[in-house]
Amino acid sequence: MIGFLNTLLGFIIKPKRADAAPKLMEDYKTLTDTDWKNRLTKDAFYVLRKEGTERPFSSPLNDEKRKGLFRCAGCGAALFSSNTKFDSGTGWPSFFDHLPDAIEKKTDFKLIVPRTEYHCRCCGGHQGHVFNDGPRPTGKRYCNNGVALVFEVDV
Repeated sequence: MIGFLNTLLGFIIKPKRADAAPKLMEDYKTLTDTDWKNRLTKDAFYVLRKEGTERPFSSPLNDEKRKGLFRCAGCGAALFSSNTKFDSGTGWPSFFDHLPDAIEKKTDFKLIVPRTEYHCRCCGGHQGHVFNDGPRPTGKRYCNNGVALVFEVDV
């Protein structure tokens, strides 16, 4: 089973170097900034590990319409189903709900006004912010950085 997970994660997480093999899930929260820099692109590192934000309309995932799963680009954990994705017009992939136990939330004061930020529960990677202006049934808009996600098409 562990070999299968490593193989799967190797396809999801594109290491910068051939020897930068994916680590097991229980190791993610112990990785250093150097470890993450070796695993992620510069933009993904900035968003996932430094809580940055990508430019709006810069991600091809904003226009993704196929059935599948949106996974954390840091660890491969499933975060959102395509069934909850909607076009918010904001320029970032948006979802009205997340998968069960997929995220953790905290309050962010970076823009002075408090916002609810959310992270991948598995690796702690920053994904985006949640707002109360989404569609039914939840009324939520999980506004996600595209570079923090990878998409897995249902086959």
